[in-house]
Amino acid sequence: MHHSRLCALLIDCQTPDLEAAAHFWARALGREVDRAHPGTRGNYVMLTTPPDEPLVQLQRVSHESRVHLDIETDDIAAEVARLERLGARVAERLERWVVMQAPSGQRFCVVRVQRPGFPKNASRWD
Repeated sequence: MHHSRLCALLIDCQTPDLEAAAHFWARALGREVDRAHPGTRGNYVMLTTPPDEPLVQLQRVSHESRVHLDIETDDIAAEVARLERLGARVAERLERWVVMQAPSGQRFCVVRVQRPGFPKNASRWD
């Protein structure tokens, strides 16, 4: 048995000016740039997140700009296997997460638990 839930929306930015992108998205979404969040570092910028909402994080990338989802889980291997049974495929296994591709082509990540209160609002899989 394991749990999983939507964790975050990541805004992948192919840009040399991540600060400008972060300020645009903060204003567009009515949030603030969260400098105190441990996820704001290097190529990553977090926006403030109201309780019980998914995180919004910007990241500087070398591929085209896009948006992707992160699914957080208490068992990455079990969640990846579950999603593979649904038709997703593993695109890349990294040290702390797995990049997957949906049958319709969208990329998304399976990550360890990131948000407080887990497994609140998470689905339970047997």
